[in-house]
Amino acid sequence: MTSVPVTANAGQPLPQNSRVAVLLIDVITDFEFEDGDELLEQTRSVAGNIDKLRKKAKRAGSAVIYVNDNFGRWQEDFKTIVSEFTKPEAKGREIVELLTPEPDDYYVLKPHRSAFYSTSLMLLLEKLGARKLIIAGVTTDICVLFSANDAYMRGFELHVPSDCVTAVKDEYNKQALGFIERVLKADTRPSDKLRFDRL
Repeated sequence: MTSVPVTANAGQPLPQNSRVAVLLIDVITDFEFEDGDELLEQTRSVAGNIDKLRKKAKRAGSAVIYVNDNFGRWQEDFKTIVSEFTKPEAKGREIVELLTPEPDDYYVLKPHRSAFYSTSLMLLLEKLGARKLIIAGVTTDICVLFSANDAYMRGFELHVPSDCVTAVKDEYNKQALGFIERVLKADTRPSDKLRFDRL
């Protein structure tokens, strides 16, 4: 089985507040898939909030982890995908440019919907000592939901800010957020209500 890449930022110290980690789900994409145009429009409405969330996390000393589909590109790494999706002709370029990872961020490539399925994410979170996860990205009713469910099953405390996730349709987003809050016991308050010093 092909190994799934993960960066551990060799030589750099672990984040100060590593008990809290932010997972950014599938924010690096070109939206070249079914319903991609609709999802791009929806993502534009939350991308700024996701950017503010990750910056707030970094100021608080928390880890930011990009968890992204590999798009079936088994011979490419995350940095190559970022480079491809920031080309002028890439449909999702504006989103990728806004949310481009910084050198001290982490990344995991996933082969399917959940951030945990056949990836090294759990090993990274154990290394960081993370017990609380803040999940943002797309889409709420698919990859965010599957990732949140697997995180809940592993005993993580969950926060899924309602203004930092989206889906192809508003109704899908609301339904998924309701499930995440009710069944997975997640805090879904907007990101401006999150206080990293109290997590």
